[in-house]
Amino acid sequence: MADTANWPRVTCATILVAATLAACETKAQFAPSLPPAAGFRVDDGVLKLWTGTPCQGVTGITLIFDTGTAKSTEQTWTAPPPGVLLEHMDLLGTKEPTTTPLEVQTPLPTTYDWTKADSLNFAVSGPPANGARLTIPQVLVESPQHPPNTYLFGQRGWMNAADVQRENGKSFLTVCTPDPG
Repeated sequence: MADTANWPRVTCATILVAATLAACETKAQFAPSLPPAAGFRVDDGVLKLWTGTPCQGVTGITLIFDTGTAKSTEQTWTAPPPGVLLEHMDLLGTKEPTTTPLEVQTPLPTTYDWTKADSLNFAVSGPPANGARLTIPQVLVESPQHPPNTYLFGQRGWMNAADVQRENGKSFLTVCTPDPG
């Protein structure tokens, strides 16, 4: 008799757990329908960025190395409104100032060696944009193995301009491409 008295409670608990699990999504609510990516490569010790398609009205960019760890470090650049056009940029490693209208606002610590980082998260401020993530050891090792006109676009791999044009909006999104989904 005691078993039948608990049956409705157990059934309700099971239904509640199942409904809760069914309601949970594995993808963030505002995540893009395709994986976003930006292109990166290293030439002569310089970390280079290619957004893949032009980003209009950029008022800032942020690099966060080793996000969520004790080694996490950030560098930011800004530009006054209405922002600037961004497509290619030398990010780190140069001895001379970059030739971009973006100015460093938060520099990396002088003793920081970005080549020892495991990861880099990249974000654009200004236009609607998605972030991108880079595995630093991968770009350091693989860059010399690929032609200078190719960049590592995350999980999509090494791509040139024709590859990006063909795949953007189909298998991934460049960081400033509007989400088609």
